[in-house]
Amino acid sequence: MAQFQEMMRQQLESSMHTELEKLLGTSTGAEKEVSRKDFEGFTNLFHRFLQVKGPSVEWVKIQRPPEDSIQPYDKIAARGLPDSVAACLNKLVVVKLNGGLGTSMGCKGPKSLISVRNENTFLDLTVQQIEVHTDLRADIGRIFFVRCDCLEGSLFSRSKIDTFGSKMYPRINKESLLPVSTHLSMNGQSAEGWYPPGHGDIYASFYNSGLLDQLIEQGKEYIFVSNIDNLGATVDLHILHHLVSQPNGKRCEFIMEVTDKTRADVKGGTLIQYDGKLRLLEIAQVPKDHVDEFKSVSKFKIFNTNNLWISLAAIKRLQEQKAMDLEIIVNPKTLDGGQNVIQLETAVGAAIKCFDNALGINVPRSRFLPVKTTSDLLLVMSNLYSLDAGSLTMSPKREFPTTPHVKLGSSFTKVQEYLIRFESIPDMLELDHLTVSGDVTFGKNVSLKGTVIIIANHGDRIDIPAGSMLENKIVSGNLRIMDH
Repeated sequence: MAQFQEMMRQQLESSMHTELEKLLGTSTGAEKEVSRKDFEGFTNLFHRFLQVKGPSVEWVKIQRPPEDSIQPYDKIAARGLPDSVAACLNKLVVVKLNGGLGTSMGCKGPKSLISVRNENTFLDLTVQQIEVHTDLRADIGRIFFVRCDCLEGSLFSRSKIDTFGSKMYPRINKESLLPVSTHLSMNGQSAEGWYPPGHGDIYASFYNSGLLDQLIEQGKEYIFVSNIDNLGATVDLHILHHLVSQPNGKRCEFIMEVTDKTRADVKGGTLIQYDGKLRLLEIAQVPKDHVDEFKSVSKFKIFNTNNLWISLAAIKRLQEQKAMDLEIIVNPKTLDGGQNVIQLETAVGAAIKCFDNALGINVPRSRFLPVKTTSDLLLVMSNLYSLDAGSLTMSPKREFPTTPHVKLGSSFTKVQEYLIRFESIPDMLELDHLTVSGDVTFGKNVSLKGTVIIIANHGDRIDIPAGSMLENKIVSGNLRIMDH
């Protein structure tokens, strides 16, 4: 049986090699050579995918992380800051993962160009967060965006933003395990045959771009990596000071910011101890009969925010030793024509097990403020938050530090439709829960308090009048305000 499986694996690898050569044959020149180099990474990923048998973790081997491996943020902050904060900042580079397109919110371009607050985009806010430190005469280093070839304009020259791109890999037919694309072109109809292999690609792309060596030569020591749509992911001076003040022999090479899990975060990756190493466990790696246990807030109490602090020298060492061993995430997709495909991806946080003296820091929830949907967008656009130098902080007028639970229906999914439905963003300072479903619009200066549920049935429309105050109300049926 084992011999037959090995023969099948070799046959699949041979067939994949043949198909990749055919794809390379559809192009010439520089594009062909770039793709050939990219295919080396893909071939390695595909080889490892075929080798994997069953779940990538054995559930019985999972242990709770040792207490000292996840430090509370308050303990880190209690050490205070050095006299020269600028000296710490000069060793840092900020990397924003700009990978996601805003397709889930109805946008064609990158999510980083969506307006979030006062006509500021995610990109604008990120730049403002960095520029606030220039008052300290610090040179934090440039900001690198992954997969941001769509971004252009004067903002780059003003803010010293540099970029490096991730690779593009061919999507794989779920049945044949061969590429679905027949042409190397990634434009037009051929585009859906290709995908970026996840944020775990950052290490190889960073190394291969030459930027890693440049930054080390400039005296940079650490990168702070975070998702661009996490508005809470700002440079934290206490965490940075903790990193750069360690003795050389015991330098922490990787810090993952985690925060307490709520019922809204049950699918988020968590830190475990596995084979004597701190390791990230993602829900995709969990055996089916243990998924409910993984989602348990009582057993797995923290989750990964994807705010990561990583040593540049360590990245260089691991890349040169080919020791960056990241678990493969098999991501099933269905193309527009109904074809079932798989994507082989890796996660940037999964590398934590490869680094020496890795550490988790349990940070306040305020450092995790992601905007994945228009429901999230409504929260950050509202008066629940105040904006200062690109950072959002909870309004002191809010009596409770928790954010309301907001669930907007399918009529609000796309940003343009969402904006049309609000003449102005409601006052939400005293809101606990909001559910909106169906054809609903909001007039100016609406106030929402407590629990508010608004449901317009199919064919009905509800217009919430300007100046309305809804407190602990259920609104249903049909309410139309007409001009006369």
